[in-house]
Amino acid sequence: MKNLYTIIAFCFLTSSLYSQAIYQTIESNILGENRELKIQLPRNYNPENQQNCPLVLVLDGDYLFEPVAGNIDYQAYWEDIPDCIIVGVTQGQTREKDFFYDDETFFPAHEGADFYEFLAQELLPYIETKYSPSNFKMVVGHDLGANFMNYFLFKDEPIFRAYVALSPDFAPEMVNRLHKRLPSIEQETFYYMATADADVKDLRTAINECDNKLKTVENKNVHYKFDNFKDANHYSLVGRGIPKALNEIFTLYKPINGKEYNEKVLTFEGSPFDYLIKKYDDIEYFYGFKKKIIENDIRAIAAASNKKNDLESLDKLARMVKKEFPESMLSAYYLGMLHEKEGNFKKALQRYKSGLLLEPSQYIDKEILLEKMYEIQDAEKN
Repeated sequence: MKNLYTIIAFCFLTSSLYSQAIYQTIESNILGENRELKIQLPRNYNPENQQNCPLVLVLDGDYLFEPVAGNIDYQAYWEDIPDCIIVGVTQGQTREKDFFYDDETFFPAHEGADFYEFLAQELLPYIETKYSPSNFKMVVGHDLGANFMNYFLFKDEPIFRAYVALSPDFAPEMVNRLHKRLPSIEQETFYYMATADADVKDLRTAINECDNKLKTVENKNVHYKFDNFKDANHYSLVGRGIPKALNEIFTLYKPINGKEYNEKVLTFEGSPFDYLIKKYDDIEYFYGFKKKIIENDIRAIAAASNKKNDLESLDKLARMVKKEFPESMLSAYYLGMLHEKEGNFKKALQRYKSGLLLEPSQYIDKEILLEKMYEIQDAEKN
């Protein structure tokens, strides 16, 4: 078993080449021993900025930390998900006792109860004090770990908002308990579960039974997603499940794409600018931190405002861009676009000219501004 875990870690080694793990030791009074941690911080992490990032706790950090950390680092680089603080707990020598549950109650007992309290009462407060993550916390587990993490759901106020269960090895009654518990969850909660066609037979049977029950749960606060991978087994499904889980959990955070633009932005009852404000307010509400507006979304809202001939929306967008990016060509470009749309070509030309001395953005540079200026000059001649 241990050799197979080592193979998984090796397969995902290249994923973490660009974000080096920090190794720390935490002294636990509850466990009466030290525990080794693997921690990955965002590439641009600066403790002085009090950067609030989601916290991802990885059980079985010996082999599961690298694939989780690598996937998060990669997707965060492309701004598909937020920067995250990832913490892996190494359990190579303590795994069975850490995940121990009572044979009668099927809840953590003895060393398992201690490990549960260690995570909740010592580890998480330690990370929160040291790195100040946001209040959005995710936990990732595989087989026994994927079962153990469910115990946190039975607290009156669950610590975690997102659960990634990769081929869980369920304790007796866990499936029924989840089915009864999830309908009463009052906070926004994401629950992802995965199995595969070549998964361990007994586990796969229980997981499919669980899926059949969880998909009947009616609770607008619970966002449930299940994957049954083809051509994968108990170990290889990990590499496919992690990016799928991240995609589901951070769907709201993602930049506006063509599908969202056509199906949500253009059909939104309010203005395109109102949609943008709501999207970013929802991100702050769901994930516990304020996302800085990105250029991709500015372009999408500007395009929708133009398409709807909504000058008020474009005006609000241009003023927001000027406030958020005062030293960027973005501010000049969108203010120029507004004046051009209003028919005030003289003022638009002035705005575009003023942008030539500012910093280029991802999409706006001097060539774009000069092109707009030539268009206006040609229009005025005709």
